[in-house]
Amino acid sequence: MASRVKASVLHGARDLRLEERELPPPGAEEVQVAVKTTGLCGSDLHYFGHFRNGDILVREPLTLGHESAGIVIAVGSGVSSLKVGDHVALEVGQPCEQCELCREGRYNICREMKFRSSAKAYPHAQGTLQEQITHPARWCHKLPSSVSLELGALVEPLAVALHATDRARLAPRSTVLVFGAGTVGLLCAALSKAVGEATVVIADVQEGRVKFAVDNGFADAAVVVPMKRPDTIEAKLDFAKQVAESVKSTTHNGGALGEVSATFECTGVEACLQASIYATAPGGRIMLIGMGNPIQTLPISAAALREVDLVGVFRYANTYPRVIELLASKNPRLPDFTKLITQRFSGMESIPKAFEMAARVTDDEGNLVLKVMVDM
Repeated sequence: MASRVKASVLHGARDLRLEERELPPPGAEEVQVAVKTTGLCGSDLHYFGHFRNGDILVREPLTLGHESAGIVIAVGSGVSSLKVGDHVALEVGQPCEQCELCREGRYNICREMKFRSSAKAYPHAQGTLQEQITHPARWCHKLPSSVSLELGALVEPLAVALHATDRARLAPRSTVLVFGAGTVGLLCAALSKAVGEATVVIADVQEGRVKFAVDNGFADAAVVVPMKRPDTIEAKLDFAKQVAESVKSTTHNGGALGEVSATFECTGVEACLQASIYATAPGGRIMLIGMGNPIQTLPISAAALREVDLVGVFRYANTYPRVIELLASKNPRLPDFTKLITQRFSGMESIPKAFEMAARVTDDEGNLVLKVMVDM
């Protein structure tokens, strides 16, 4: 029998409404989860602020939210992996599981993917900013008692960072550059240090963010990128070269960093991708993570002639279990991820205010805004 649950529903730009909707009971291979914590993501903010995310337009009322954890409250007749009361991190993408990409384990780029809170597929897959969801059991990952529900909500962006680290193929003791000290950039930096044993420099236009990264063990060194907007292609490339030189001259353990083995570009900003090419060593890799302007001018010969690979990174595949293992491992190289959660809001009525906060750089007290979390 279907139940009625409250949901936060986006009807237009900045138009969030608290509504009720019907929730079907779990099917044989599904579970019902009471959503307890949800982190707000950059894509959620784009939908909230513009009713679109780049070229993807919202075509019907949409519930946002996909960085979530909760508690199982009902299980389908065929589910044996979970029971009522289990704490779970929700992997909210639902691929077709039949195509060649899915069979190869690359389900994140399945052409038929339905991802909660994304408007790409239609009808849209509704997100997790609602009291309960019914979800396939195989995409609900049990959390050990040592991993809190708040950390469970961080598994999703950590999965992005781990997938990027996998695709970077870091050799031990590599040097890594991360452009962008938002949540994903900070997590890419942290996992490069912990998993890849890399030396990491992080770069951002916000001095407070890169200082946070170094002070809290997410990165080893920092570069503050000047706020410049050159007009011509020549001026843009000159500026990118200057930024790259700032990175290469950054000192750590008494010496200059030099060209880096790999770069994680988490901003989508043209100047940062240009600088990534100039800063990365021959044979290195640039991970394309940030979603920016889809058309950019790049010094492509500077990459091609030095065999610097540009590697796309889209969400994640097969990383949730490993992220949860990492969080439970108490690896001394990992930073305290709870410090990323800089603002917390309680109750579904607070969701519009949470979105307003997530769009800011600092709060009213001057504290950094990194990850805003909603306690449902």
